[in-house]
Amino acid sequence: MATQTLGAERAAPKAHRKLPSEINILLVLIGIALVFEILGWIFQGQTFLGNINRLKIMILQVSVIGIIAVGVTQVIISGGIDLSSGSIVGAVAMVSMSFAQAGDYARAVYPALTDMPVIVPVLIGLACGAVAGTINGLLIAYTKIPPFIATLGMMVTARGFAKWYTKGQPVSFPTDSFASLGAGMMPVLIFLTVAAIFHVAMKYTRYGKFTYAIGANPQAARVSGINVETHLVKLYMVAGTLAALAGIVVAARGQTAQAGMGMMYELDAIAMAVIGGTSLAGGRGSIIGTSIGMIIFGVIISGFTFLRLDAYYQEMIKGAIIVAAVVADTYRQRKKMKKA
Repeated sequence: MATQTLGAERAAPKAHRKLPSEINILLVLIGIALVFEILGWIFQGQTFLGNINRLKIMILQVSVIGIIAVGVTQVIISGGIDLSSGSIVGAVAMVSMSFAQAGDYARAVYPALTDMPVIVPVLIGLACGAVAGTINGLLIAYTKIPPFIATLGMMVTARGFAKWYTKGQPVSFPTDSFASLGAGMMPVLIFLTVAAIFHVAMKYTRYGKFTYAIGANPQAARVSGINVETHLVKLYMVAGTLAALAGIVVAARGQTAQAGMGMMYELDAIAMAVIGGTSLAGGRGSIIGTSIGMIIFGVIISGFTFLRLDAYYQEMIKGAIIVAAVVADTYRQRKKMKKA
């Protein structure tokens, strides 16, 4: 009898275990998609989910920002923020494209450096992003400047650099090998590869454990032997590098680069992370959650377009959804503190 009681006591907690947060986010995605499907039949007389071409375009549109969101998610989990990623996209798009121009283009930025192997503009672009991210990390880790201010400064600086680099002129005419980086479903494949790598890193390596520990309690992480400053620099370097990768893909996909590229991408990436369950308070979030948040974001934008909702209404509703996600996160944090 005692054994049965003990077994029941042990089984009870399992019965009350909560579903993983990613499952809840996935249910939200399904719910939103079904709402647009119903509204489509009512107001448009056609299906929303049944149009494969629409869904393909939607995935392509959000996958580039999703690459940024993977890096931003890690920064937010550590308790920080990155407002510079959109500007890094614009700056890197300009720089990488200038080294990827074809030799038969008369107005090449560097006429002596045309027809370069595709690895050259890619590595130069990634290096630029890594440098920008490292500067962010050094400022935040060693001068104790709030992440909001440090990355805001980089946002303005990188955007100014993008405008100065070619005096505001667009850079075009890439080689076929560079253009192939943005062709077809390649942006989606790049996003999936990046997401898979960092899902493993965050879930199964010391890199991820240190990131969560710093976000949950930086002082406790320092006492436990984690070099908090060094790890923060790594995180922001990764975020800058992934923003650079997104800039390369954007330039390759459009086969041109302009200083204004990536405008507001940083806010969209943050929105994807928050919608996907990443806490702005730090210490909680996942790459899978952000990936689902990315699709939710894409479904919302595609659904608004499908319903022919005016652009300014779309922006207002999108803003409201982001605020609602933050409010929900704040509520969860307060509830957690009360239980503690």
